[in-house]
Amino acid sequence: VKSGGCSGMSYIMDFCKPEDVSEDDVVDKYDSAGVQCVVDPKSILYLYGLELDYSTELIGGGFKFSNPNAEESCGCGSSFGI
Repeated sequence: VKSGGCSGMSYIMDFCKPEDVSEDDVVDKYDSAGVQCVVDPKSILYLYGLELDYSTELIGGGFKFSNPNAEESCGCGSSFGI
């Protein structure tokens, strides 16, 4: 989560190397998919209860964030406010 976007905060997803993971980071492992999700400790406070989904729709497809903590969000779904 970074400051910015239409509603004040933006979800950021990127790849990282194992050496970039801090011991303070929260790491969720999905062994069956061979994927790990790493979240920095400041961002985790904004993400409790978040549901992440993926859509393959031609229009509007991609990752979908459903955050029960967000008081507002923009139409693109990648920005929120608390």
